[in-house]
Amino acid sequence: MDPLFETKKESAKAKFFHRVYAATVFVGICLILNYRYEEKLPGVDILVCTADPTLEPPAMVISTVLSVMSYNYPPEKLSVYLSDDAGSEFTFYALLEASHFSKYWIPFCKKYNVQTRSPEAYFAQKFDVKDTTHTQELLAIKKQYEDMKNQIESATEKGSISEEIRSQRKGFLEWDHKVSKQNHQPIVQIIIDGRDTNAVDNEGCQLPTLVYMAREKRPECPHNFKAGAMNALIRVSSEISNGPIILNLDCDMYANDADAIREALCFFMDEKRGHEIAFVQHPQCFDIISENDLYGHYNLVENQVELAGLGGYDAAMYCGTACFHRRDSLSGAKYSYDCRNINEARNKDKRSVDELEKASKVLASCSYEKDTQWGREMGLVYGYAVEDVVTGLTIQCRGWKSMHYNPERPAFLGLAPVTLDNSLVQIKRWSEGLFQIFFSKYCPFIYGYGKIKLGARMGYCNYLLWAPLSLPTLFYVIVPPVCLLHGISLFPKVTSLWFIPFAYVFTTKTVYSIYESMSCGYTLKSWWNFQRMQIIRRATAFFFGFADVIIEQLGLSQTAFAITAKVVTEDVLKRYEQEIMEFGSSSVMFTIIATLAMLNLLSLIGGLINTIFLEFGALQNLISQIILCGLMILVSVPIYEALFLRRDKGCLPFSVMLKTRNIEEKIKKKLNLEDK
Repeated sequence: MDPLFETKKESAKAKFFHRVYAATVFVGICLILNYRYEEKLPGVDILVCTADPTLEPPAMVISTVLSVMSYNYPPEKLSVYLSDDAGSEFTFYALLEASHFSKYWIPFCKKYNVQTRSPEAYFAQKFDVKDTTHTQELLAIKKQYEDMKNQIESATEKGSISEEIRSQRKGFLEWDHKVSKQNHQPIVQIIIDGRDTNAVDNEGCQLPTLVYMAREKRPECPHNFKAGAMNALIRVSSEISNGPIILNLDCDMYANDADAIREALCFFMDEKRGHEIAFVQHPQCFDIISENDLYGHYNLVENQVELAGLGGYDAAMYCGTACFHRRDSLSGAKYSYDCRNINEARNKDKRSVDELEKASKVLASCSYEKDTQWGREMGLVYGYAVEDVVTGLTIQCRGWKSMHYNPERPAFLGLAPVTLDNSLVQIKRWSEGLFQIFFSKYCPFIYGYGKIKLGARMGYCNYLLWAPLSLPTLFYVIVPPVCLLHGISLFPKVTSLWFIPFAYVFTTKTVYSIYESMSCGYTLKSWWNFQRMQIIRRATAFFFGFADVIIEQLGLSQTAFAITAKVVTEDVLKRYEQEIMEFGSSSVMFTIIATLAMLNLLSLIGGLINTIFLEFGALQNLISQIILCGLMILVSVPIYEALFLRRDKGCLPFSVMLKTRNIEEKIKKKLNLEDK
C-alpha cells in the first residue's frame, strides 16, 4: 500500500473525527442551554421583508415564512412579521393561506425532524422513505401544499380574490380603499395571535404569532427603501411582542436548520461575553448554484476567510439578512455592562388584537419618524444603498461587538441570481452603496477611529473600495490591447531583469489564489469562473457604481434601490444548470462586455500579424501584452459564443453586436487605425 495514500487516509479520518467531536460538543452546549435556560429563553421576533409581488412572488415569500414559523423553539416565544412594502392584497392572502397550512406543516416537520423547513425546498428533494405511514403523510401534505400554492398563483394571475374568501377575513377591508404600491395607508393585521390558547395546530400545540404589515407610503414622503421597512418592523414588533432578539431575513432566504435560533443564542447567553454581543451574522449561502458556480455566488473564500477575519476583530459585517440582533443595540442603545438581560420576560399584553393593530398602525405611519432619531441614531441608517453595512458599523462604534458564525450546515439558504443581468444589477447596487459609505462621515478610518480596531477598519475598506477597482481593471483590458495593435511596448522585455518582478507577482498571486480557493472548497473550474466574473463585475457593475457615487457627490443624482427579480423561467433555469451564461437583453453592461471582448480579440490578431510578419524581433517586447490579451480572450469565450454561435433566447441580441461595432469604429477613428 502506498504510504502517502495511508497518510492522506489517516488525515481524512482525523479531520472527520474532529468535525464529529466539534459537532458533538456544540450539540452538548445546546442541550445544556436548553436544560438551564429553557424556561428563560428570550422571545424572538423574526422580521421578513418583501417589496414587489411581481419580482418576489407571494408563493416564494410564504415558503420562507413557513420555514421560520416551524423552528424548534417555544412557539409562545416566537413571532413572525412580514413587511409587504407593496401593500399587496395578494401577499396578504398568501399569508392567510400559509397560516392555515402551518397547522399541518409545523407538526409534520417536528414529527419527522425535517431540517429543510421551507416546503418549496423540501418537496423539491428526492425522497427514499421506507415507512408506509411516513410516505402517506408526506404525499398528503405535499398535495396540500401544492393546492395552496396553485390557489395563490391562480388568484395572482387573475388579479382578483373571490368575494367568498374576502368575506372570511375583515383584513381585506383595508383594500376597499384606493391602495397602490407607492400610495397606501398603514396596514397591520395580526393573523395568528400567539397569546390565544385557541391558536393551535392540528396536534393541539401552540402556534407562533404571525403578523402582516404594510407601512404607510405616500408619494410626497421619502420611504427610505428597505431600511425604512425594517425600522417600521422594529417599532411594530416592539408594540406587539417586543422580543429581545430579532432575526432579520430577506423573503427569498429560508431556514435550513431547525435549531438555528438555539445555536445563535449560545453567543447571546454566554455568561462571560454574551452581554457584549450586538448581532450574530450568518453567511449568505444559496440553494440553486450550478455545479461550478457560473456567476461566482458561492463566496467560499469570502465567508471562510475575509468575513471570518472581520469577526476575529469582533467586528463581523452586518449583511442585511440571516442575522440575529439584540433589539437594544439595533434600536440605538450604546453598549453598557448593565444592558437589559435578554432573558427578561415581558408581561403578557392584555390589550385586544384590535387595540394592538390600532396602536401599531401609528408606528407604521409616514409621520411617526418626523423629528426623531430613526434612520440616524435609531434603527437602520438611511441614505445608503447598503444600509445594513453602515448600520452594523455604527452599532460597533457604539461599543458593541459582533460575531460571524459559519456552521457546517448552512442555517439559511437563499436564491442566487441565475442570469448575468440580475447578478450584475445586484453587484452594482452593493458596490455603489459600499463606496457611498467610504465617502461619507461613516468612513471607517474616520468614524471608527478609536472605536474599532485598525484591522477591522482595514477589513471594512476591503469591501468599501470595490467600485474604484474598476479603474485599474479597465486600464488593463483596454490600454494593453490598443498598444499591442500599435506595436507599443508597456512592459520590460522577457530577457530583461525587470521582467522578473512582473512575472513573480503574476505567478505568485495566481498560484495563491488557486490554493486558497481550492482549500475553501472550490473546484479549479469554479475558480476560473470566479476570475471571469471578477473581470466582468469590475468592468461593468463596479464601474457604474463608481460613476454613480461620483455623480451623487457632485449633487447631480440621488440614491436609487434596485430589486433583483426572483422569478425564473424553465428555459433560463435549464441553461443555468447546463452552465450556459444567460444574457438575453440589450443592457449597456453587455455592450461594454462585448466591446472589450472584441477589442482584445482583434488587437491580438492584428498585433500578432504586425509583429510576426513585419517586425518579428519586436515579439519579445510585446509578449506580456500578448499574454494579457490571450487571457482576456479565454475569459471571454462565453461572450463570443453568445455573439456568434448561440441561437437560444439567452444569447446576446443583434442590437448589442451593432452597438459593439459602432463603438469599435469610433475607437479606430480616434486612434487613426483605418490604414491598419
